[in-house]
Amino acid sequence: MSGGAVFELLGTSACHLCEQAEDMLRALQGAGLAFDYVKCDISEDDALFERYGLLIPVLRAPGGQKELHWPFEPEALVAFLVGVPSEPQRH
Repeated sequence: MSGGAVFELLGTSACHLCEQAEDMLRALQGAGLAFDYVKCDISEDDALFERYGLLIPVLRAPGGQKELHWPFEPEALVAFLVGVPSEPQRH
């Protein structure tokens, strides 16, 4: 554990895109970004599978209020992990 916020990576064991997403997360941890994640296999939960089956991989922020959907652009992924909006704010 890196001691940062804990995100949830939704996917399945047979999802090659989920493996790519996890590789991206590991690379960012290796670069020193402080966050943790847990993998959640949606195939083990009917409600999650129904909701996310065609969307995985999905990264959920702590508390589940915000989600980042695949494809993860590197800049958007970092912004999501550090809590900075990935889109400019409009006033």
